[in-house]
Amino acid sequence: MAPRVKLEKAAWLWVETVKPEDIKQEHIELAYRINIPTCKRGICRRNCKGNPNCLVGIGEQVWLGEIDENTFHNIDDPNSERREKNIFVGLTNLGATCYVNTFLQVWFHNLELRRSLYLCQNSRAQEHNIDSDYEPQSICEHLQYLFALLQNSNRKYIDPSGLVKALGLDTGQQQDAQEFSNLFLSLLEETLSKEKNPNLQNLIQQQFCGQFFYVTICNQCGRSSTLPSRFYELELNIQGHKNLTECITEFLKEEKLDGENRYFCENCQSKQSATRRIRLHSLPPTLNLQLMRFVFDRQTGLKKKLSTFINFPEQLDMEPFLEGKLDQRSVYELSAVLIHRGISAYSGHYIAHVKDALTGDWYKFNDEEIEKMEGKKLQLGIEEDIADTGKTLSRKPKCSKGYHCSRNAYMLVYKVQEEKSSDLSRTNVKVPPFLQKLVDQDNHKFEEWCMEMANMRKQSVDKGRAKHEEVKELYDLLPAKDGW
Repeated sequence: MAPRVKLEKAAWLWVETVKPEDIKQEHIELAYRINIPTCKRGICRRNCKGNPNCLVGIGEQVWLGEIDENTFHNIDDPNSERREKNIFVGLTNLGATCYVNTFLQVWFHNLELRRSLYLCQNSRAQEHNIDSDYEPQSICEHLQYLFALLQNSNRKYIDPSGLVKALGLDTGQQQDAQEFSNLFLSLLEETLSKEKNPNLQNLIQQQFCGQFFYVTICNQCGRSSTLPSRFYELELNIQGHKNLTECITEFLKEEKLDGENRYFCENCQSKQSATRRIRLHSLPPTLNLQLMRFVFDRQTGLKKKLSTFINFPEQLDMEPFLEGKLDQRSVYELSAVLIHRGISAYSGHYIAHVKDALTGDWYKFNDEEIEKMEGKKLQLGIEEDIADTGKTLSRKPKCSKGYHCSRNAYMLVYKVQEEKSSDLSRTNVKVPPFLQKLVDQDNHKFEEWCMEMANMRKQSVDKGRAKHEEVKELYDLLPAKDGW
């Protein structure tokens, strides 16, 4: 069809030659373009402004072609909520609970801890049948159920709100992650101490507890005194250090006690200057090393984050630091790295890199999202791409093979190196039948939800397709016929 300007000009050309008294019907039809031939479908690229009989480009292209069925509904594919094969289950972030999720994933991958927790007495759950609604009450019950879901759930991620509520945590406020770890293990230890099974009573000590001695020597009389102390993690100062060895060495170094910090010597019966150091006596199977990234700033009166790069090994030999039991195993393998993204001590995001004890594969746990690392290697990646707080950017130092470097890692978890055993009972952790029934019940609810969502999607698609056919039939009736 000719451009609009030419159509309008042609429609009124007769005005220049026809007198008003000679205007006839054909002139009026020409001026108002009443009998212009209709545009054939497929000829025009868009609607012709100068032809009222052109019904091309008025939206029919949306309905006449093939339409993606997803346009007929706003319901996500329920299978996107399904757990992928050979991938672990994630945990929902309830607002500001990412720090809780990271520790839960680390503890879940501690096979001894998980296996032992499954042995805890849970008479209430055992009394319930599969059709009844069971709600965990104690911390152990919540942890049992959560671990069972993390192990055998069909869901891509699960909701930890039951445990979080039982702990009395504020889901909208981010807590101190290091403090949470200490308090939770203490609470769990207290709860397990009430178990009848003696192995469960001492579970936390057996897994996480080591011992060191404070050795104090009086400068006046030379008397040496030792004070034993248990630890569940070693809190290591990182300021001014470059690697983990330096941090541990400083932790054990000798310090002077003088002035107001003088030591009361029982032999001298008075306060005397002295020297004190820590003598590492025994180490637990799971060695937690807290890198003290969040420190108190005296100038501001607030906490701040240290973005110091710390180099740490995949294999850690603690023998040079031990002065106690010489027959204990002292070689450890890195099993988890907990990361804090962000430059502030009061905000940011927590994730965990955890090694699968069965396969040796590394996984990144980021709340609901879980990513398997390639080549059985720890890859910190974007976790180190956080701008430095200083005016100048500090370059990441080069790492030797078998080492990693991070300025956002705040906790390192090492597991004692064990000889490879063919005993599958040490590596295979089975969910007890009473807990598996609860997991099956939740999986059944999930499958019902998937079917319900799939049916809703299908109904919406069927309605959309029927509407599609109705519009196409209506459009075939719309084009004006020549001669109308």
